[in-house]
Amino acid sequence: MCRHGFACSSYESGHALHLIQARIASATPTEWVDAIVEQADAATGGLVVRTLDGAEHSLWNGASAALEAPEGTPVALHARYGVLAVGRTQFNVALV
Repeated sequence: MCRHGFACSSYESGHALHLIQARIASATPTEWVDAIVEQADAATGGLVVRTLDGAEHSLWNGASAALEAPEGTPVALHARYGVLAVGRTQFNVALV
């Protein structure tokens, strides 16, 4: 459904963010890392973010994460639970 412009009904990695996923990411605040978006491709949903310590992470999101976080945007990544925060908006991301 998400590829056709409707709400995503899947909670697989990179699709809709599940409430429990958001809550367990919030419950482990020390695992969030700050990063900057280096690449964002809205057509494919791909993102590349680099943490402040230099680690690079390639991500995929089927929603609008690449639109909400163009290149140069500061973000926070919770790699353990696959959550990307762009301001107050959170996205379920697949680490690829």
